[in-house]
Amino acid sequence: MAGDSRVLMDHDMEIGVTPGQVKKLPKHLREAQISTERTHLISDPVKKPRQRYVQKDGKCNVHHGNVQETYRYLSDLFTTLVDLRWRLSLFIFTLVYVVNWLFFGLLWWLIALIRGDLVHADEEGWTPCVENLNSFVSAFLFSIETETTIGYGYRVITEKCPEGIILLLVQAILGSIVNAMMVGCMFVKISQPKNRAETLMFSHKAVISVRDNKMCLMFRVGDLRNSHIVEASIRAKLIRSQQTKEGEFIPLNQTDINIGFDTGDDRLFLVSPLIISHEINEKSPFWEMSQAQMEKEEFEIVVILEGMVEATGMTCQARSSYLDKEVLWGYRFTPVLSLEKGFYEVDYNNFHDIYETNTPSCSAKELAAKLREGPLLPQLSLLSPEPKTHSFDPLDRLSTRDPLTRDEDKEEGEPGGDRGETNGSAAALQEPLRADGLPD
Repeated sequence: MAGDSRVLMDHDMEIGVTPGQVKKLPKHLREAQISTERTHLISDPVKKPRQRYVQKDGKCNVHHGNVQETYRYLSDLFTTLVDLRWRLSLFIFTLVYVVNWLFFGLLWWLIALIRGDLVHADEEGWTPCVENLNSFVSAFLFSIETETTIGYGYRVITEKCPEGIILLLVQAILGSIVNAMMVGCMFVKISQPKNRAETLMFSHKAVISVRDNKMCLMFRVGDLRNSHIVEASIRAKLIRSQQTKEGEFIPLNQTDINIGFDTGDDRLFLVSPLIISHEINEKSPFWEMSQAQMEKEEFEIVVILEGMVEATGMTCQARSSYLDKEVLWGYRFTPVLSLEKGFYEVDYNNFHDIYETNTPSCSAKELAAKLREGPLLPQLSLLSPEPKTHSFDPLDRLSTRDPLTRDEDKEEGEPGGDRGETNGSAAALQEPLRADGLPD
């Protein structure tokens, strides 16, 4: 019996049947199918999530590595300091001033040491370079008072020290340059328009639906502040990999998406939230994409909103992106603007809300072809095998019966159904004669 059970277990393992002992394993391991020589599991490939090129908050997900020419950052030192993080900027700001004060304090101490002021400071009749400077600490304090123009009046430079006068001029000039650079960096960093972009909103999803018999890709933008963006303009880029006809592979190829550049619709008056629409036409990269094809594609749509801040006049840029899974087919945006008593109110609770609408799943190219054929179908259905002839005889005005006479005939035919049917048939027989313009 033991030998037979072993043979059965071996036989079960050969045909891929799970033995009874495997049932004690966790559920996700019991349900997992194991491929053997006789069984092959065929499943659809799982679509990998695409790595974002631009984050939702506008940060570009690109890191520069192996930069050999690092000296280029020093050639544009001001921009380098502005682009640093806040903690590094504050550290460099403090370090520059402290090093500058220590450097000139050391020079003032050396002058006093070389002249012998530190030794003969207490002697009567001795005129030092700087009065009351008797140590390095006092020289450091005098350097701070000189550069910051505090002027306590206790340490004063005398007129019998030409080297001290020259050092005073140098420190005043260099101190002004250091103040201009560091204060300028902090001012630019504080007033950067990146913070203004935090109040510019983009919808979480982009949608595709029909507008005026045309397939359109749409997303919504809005501004939370009452101070508006001056000369606001918007543009969009399609980011996806492409392979040329020659076999060259281009990763993250950028293609323009027309959202009103030729018509001026890309220039916005962003007082209330606006729905930005891209008409999918022959020049659109989505022209031949149906709903099924778009679900298989891997792409990213980057939208860029630019304009000047009304308060400062500085150029502001806000960015966002939509992955292929964030572009929903057959949806529209919920309205957010309502008319109140004396003003318009924007409900930002519905800013990201969408609702489903009837949208054909075919591509925009196929939809345009169907719409071109559409107007011809009613005309073809109205054609009769024996076309009627029309003349310009004045009696043609009698060819069409007045609706009142038709109602009278109907009322007369109500008592008896046969009479109404004969009147209708008689009228039908008389219409060709009247159309020809022949008298009765």
